[in-house]
Amino acid sequence: MFFLIYINDLPNIIADPSKLILFADDTSIIITNPNASKFKEDINNIIDNINDWFKGNALSLNFDKTYFLQFRPRNNYEINVKISCDNKLIKETKNTKFLGMGTDSSLSWKNHIDQMMIKLSRACYAIRYVKHFMSQDTLRTIYFLHFHSILSYGIIFWGNSTYNSNIFKIQKRVIRIIMNARNRDSCRQLLKNIKILPLKLQYIFSLLLFVAKNRDLYESNSEIHNSNTKFSSDLHTPTANLTTFQKGPFYLE
Repeated sequence: MFFLIYINDLPNIIADPSKLILFADDTSIIITNPNASKFKEDINNIIDNINDWFKGNALSLNFDKTYFLQFRPRNNYEINVKISCDNKLIKETKNTKFLGMGTDSSLSWKNHIDQMMIKLSRACYAIRYVKHFMSQDTLRTIYFLHFHSILSYGIIFWGNSTYNSNIFKIQKRVIRIIMNARNRDSCRQLLKNIKILPLKLQYIFSLLLFVAKNRDLYESNSEIHNSNTKFSSDLHTPTANLTTFQKGPFYLE
């Protein structure tokens, strides 16, 4: 599985020209370069090196499961890339699933959210089906087991997407079911009464947890400059022109 990235801002963020990600029996390669010609050259060199390593270890690529995805901003042109290995072309795709996260070439998270809506709707139906036999505390437990676990997974990536309002609608629906409220009742007080965070606050809370657990990935203003200001202990916001990056966890800390 190959991920090809061409984003002008990335060289300032990721120093290495390529990254190798291994998970179980999946191998993913991230390649970045702002220069189109050098980008293609890097791709061919890295693919050749990987293929040589596979052959040296008595392994081979499964071409039915090997493909590449070119990440790029919507206003950037797509680079025409042909990738071959052992005289076989590697297929290109516009979206894929990686560690349970549906990603597409523009990182809009639309495909991921569409799949989430199907799973959350099923969980919502299940809670509606058992609500007459369960107490409110039990329904709350079921919510966290079958609904919240889906909603919170990877939320630091897709939580700021323009499509997240669809998820919030389903969350409000399931809260009204648990609280036995009418379809048009406001969920603000219902969420407080049942002590469940709405989608937006869950997103912020998950971001804070991510930063706290990965503090070493961030720099403070005092590490960037020597000026002793009241903001010197605040986390430094990296320079980035891409809206896609500005919506990510490394910018919205």
